[in-house]
Amino acid sequence: MISSFLMIGQSNMAGRGYLRDVRQLYDEQIKMLVNGRWQTMTEPINRDRPTSGIGLAASFAGAWRLANENKQIGLIACAEGGSSLEDWEVGGALFDHAIFQARLAKRTSTLSGILWHQGENDSFGGRSAFYYDKLNIIVDAFRSELNAPEIPFISGGIGEFLSAGRYGKYFTEYNEVNHALQKYADEKPNTYFVTATGLTANQDGLHFDAVSQRKFGIRYFESFSKKQSILAPLAGENELVNLIQDRTLTKKEQIDMLEIQFASGQLSSNDFDEEVTRLNNS
Repeated sequence: MISSFLMIGQSNMAGRGYLRDVRQLYDEQIKMLVNGRWQTMTEPINRDRPTSGIGLAASFAGAWRLANENKQIGLIACAEGGSSLEDWEVGGALFDHAIFQARLAKRTSTLSGILWHQGENDSFGGRSAFYYDKLNIIVDAFRSELNAPEIPFISGGIGEFLSAGRYGKYFTEYNEVNHALQKYADEKPNTYFVTATGLTANQDGLHFDAVSQRKFGIRYFESFSKKQSILAPLAGENELVNLIQDRTLTKKEQIDMLEIQFASGQLSSNDFDEEVTRLNNS
């Protein structure tokens, strides 16, 4: 049975890391939900915008696979760029969509955790003062609607770079949001916080870059596996990222990648046939 994880929040959960900056992950044991069915994960996973890119979920799944060698993991991508807690209110479109997708996933998987990253759009205009209470209502409703009262809920901190970025003047309360997230994790059962300390941004100063997203996903998995908040960068993060990205592909996975390149026009018919023949004869 697939162990599935619901991905919700705004753009840094969806992922805006540049695809060219990291090696792509491809593992037929890592699935993503598409049209209610599981297919092998490809990046970007959460295609909420034309600018979608690398998020934290892929390396989370890669780290999960290192600890669960013969098992499958499924990602349910429901994050929406630019969304506030008000947009995620119970009964709203984003909330209902995520519940619907998670229920579809539960037909063929065991829902094992909720991954959350959101808060930039509640970091101004006094909104941070209400963050804790609003988040509490939303999380309780997710657990209730999904009949999963004890499901782990893991949230990540907002990047420390935010106030210095080109849009920094719009996000003056990010420290207060981080405090609310950590306080929520401290006070609620099966709820954990993951620090963004040391992570860096794209040129916009708003979104985590691809390398940081890889590290962030590993921190999220450490939090999930240890059932504790992660309040400092992990030792050996870079080495673990490399281990996940350098995994040797099976012959079938290599052929799958060739088929993707061929179907997307990156590989000619002759080159495709030659490469497949070479792999089959190796």
